[in-house]
Amino acid sequence: MAEDAQNISDMSFEEALRALQQVVRQLEDGEVPLDQSIALYERGEKLRAACQARLDAAQARIEAIVLDAKGQPSGTKPFDGSE
Repeated sequence: MAEDAQNISDMSFEEALRALQQVVRQLEDGEVPLDQSIALYERGEKLRAACQARLDAAQARIEAIVLDAKGQPSGTKPFDGSE
């Protein structure tokens, strides 16, 4: 299982999303034995968490764009979560 976590952390967002979609398709088909369904669900949850973390990081970067007095983007600042 630690190997799965390492593989997921090495995936790009797009790769993890595709893998998550594949897991969902397999589970929706209903042709997978129970034990394998549980393992697929666990992997799907890890993939979902990895995708969510990347989306949260991207959102934080977008929110860190600095606006000037007219409300126009004027640059960026590091996002450190302290504001």
